[in-house]
Amino acid sequence: MTPRIAFTPGEPAGIGPELAVKLACSGRSPDIARAQIVAIADPDLLQQEAARQGKTLQLLPFDPSQPAEASPEGALHCLPVPLAEPAVPGRLNTANGPYVLETLQRAADGCKNRTFDAVVTGPVHKGVINEAGVPFSGHTEFFAEQAGVEKVVMMLAADDLRVALATTHIPLKDVSDAITADSLQQVLTILHRTLQQQFRIEQPRIGVCGLNPHAGEGGHLGREEIDVIEPTLNTLRALGLDLIGPLPADTLFTPPQLARCDAVLAMYHDQGLPVLKFKGFGRAINITLGLPFIRTSVDHGTALNIAGSGVADTGSLNAALSQAIELAQLRTI
Repeated sequence: MTPRIAFTPGEPAGIGPELAVKLACSGRSPDIARAQIVAIADPDLLQQEAARQGKTLQLLPFDPSQPAEASPEGALHCLPVPLAEPAVPGRLNTANGPYVLETLQRAADGCKNRTFDAVVTGPVHKGVINEAGVPFSGHTEFFAEQAGVEKVVMMLAADDLRVALATTHIPLKDVSDAITADSLQQVLTILHRTLQQQFRIEQPRIGVCGLNPHAGEGGHLGREEIDVIEPTLNTLRALGLDLIGPLPADTLFTPPQLARCDAVLAMYHDQGLPVLKFKGFGRAINITLGLPFIRTSVDHGTALNIAGSGVADTGSLNAALSQAIELAQLRTI
């Protein structure tokens, strides 16, 4: 199987175009070299970035009716989407907000009709898309809506550590109210099912963090563990899920405990992600669970301050592509 992976470089004024050119021209791992990478982007934007880097980029026409063929060194297959106005590195332009969404729409459509085996997304700038008059809360929500899925789960991975989130981008003061029995059961069910079906882990073991310091210390530091988390875990254990916890996060995120887990569920964003990024900064990736197709992403922003300078690091993109390719190949077994 030659996996066919859609790649959306994201915000045209950010480092996404630079990452695309480096992906084509700066060497690839063997697994990425075996895949067909289809950049959904403005061809002129990519060629201008290649010229800025002093590289020769070949853009091959993409024909979905033909069998997938690996993109050769120095080349990308391209599904062209035109910019509204020329992009200037580091300078946001609301005119190009709809362009970004069009690239995502093409990727979503291609994943839904099985033209693509997976989509890997580069960084977008939510603010400029919204300022263009298009409501947009993020990649995750966009793909969920396109797929007709009500609930998805954000999981980040670095090397052998996987951390899923019970809540995502909400203020810390709202986290406790957001952790309900229903939401926690949904998240853990999606996480368990994805580890089984996509990662092919027959009986995944999931470590679950408590919300409070010391996991509430028997109710003295909070009752969320007693009233919500532990009863929900027991309900799911009765259904066959292998769950450890709730444990204090500073206990669960230690090597002996992590060695027992295939994934960890953190209760909120900054409970789990600092550990993951410390372990794998520059290699961390974002994986959306609960979609009917594979979506991975870089775990960094548009980096407008260095756009056009040639110093962007491709580590996270390479990791996201490798993970997408691996999951696509597992899907065919």
